[in-house]
This record gives sequence, structure tokens and C-alpha cells, in this order.
Amino acid sequence: GKGASGVGLTAAVVKDPLTGEWILEGGSLVLADMGICCIDEFDKMEESDRTAIHEVMEQQTISIAKAGITTSLNARTSILAAANPAYGRYNPSKSPEENFNLPAALLSRFDLLFMIIDKADVSSDRRLAEHVTYVHVHAKHPDLEVEVFDAEFIRGYISQ
Repeated sequence: GKGASGVGLTAAVVKDPLTGEWILEGGSLVLADMGICCIDEFDKMEESDRTAIHEVMEQQTISIAKAGITTSLNARTSILAAANPAYGRYNPSKSPEENFNLPAALLSRFDLLFMIIDKADVSSDRRLAEHVTYVHVHAKHPDLEVEVFDAEFIRGYISQ
């Protein structure tokens, strides 16, 4: 969101306090090379900061030309970004671009878009609130009527 800047996502040129020379520090996308970079509140980022990741999503590199340093860094990362609807609730009659107030050129760079829509339902909202309260009070989940998969099973399933 607002805490993520283009420089923090890509790379920054900073002066080394020991040598006084300019050095390059990789941002989140560079550090996530061959991994995944998760960005929350994507819809709240400044437009200039969001455009900083266009090159990464297209070329999987970051080009830097600052303070006499000219280079290209690998950023072969998957980007998982979460965004909220612009007006608080998703409107199925509008496009994703309109709902998230994000440009189509940026959304088209994502391979997959998942809409998790919270449909207002007093009964299910109450059950969810009771479950969350139970977990906080008892530090464990209540006995469930469904089988719960353990974390190791989920990791194995995803990695295949």
C-alpha cells in the first residue's frame, strides 16, 4: 500500500557509510528473485510506484541508471497482489478495472485474477464471528464437522 515505494520494490542507489561510494541495494522484487513477492493494499499504492513494477512483470528484470550506476537486475518473481474494491464492496456489474480503480494495462500483466467476494449474510457472518471469538478465547479451533488438511499436506499439494 502506501508503505511500498517504487524504490523499495525495485532498487535504490545509496551512499555506503564506510567507503562513501555509491552502492546498489535491491528492493523487494529483486530480493524475491526466483520466489514470490506479496504486495497488500495494491490499490492504495501511488500510481508512480505501481508503474515501477511494469518492467518486472513484462521482462522479469529491473533496469537501473542512477548516480553513475547502470545495470539490469534479475527480478524473476511471481507477484501476488491484494486489492480492495474502490467503493468498499465489489460491484459485479462493473469491470475489475472499475472495481479496483486500477488501469487495464496493469491488470493485464497478471496471469490470474481471483475475486473473493464477501456476500452479506447475517447467518454466515455470525458463524464466522463466533468461530474467530472461540479461537481467540481458547487458543485452538473448535471441533469441526469437516476434515481439516494439515499444513504439510497443503504445501505438498501446491508444490506439485
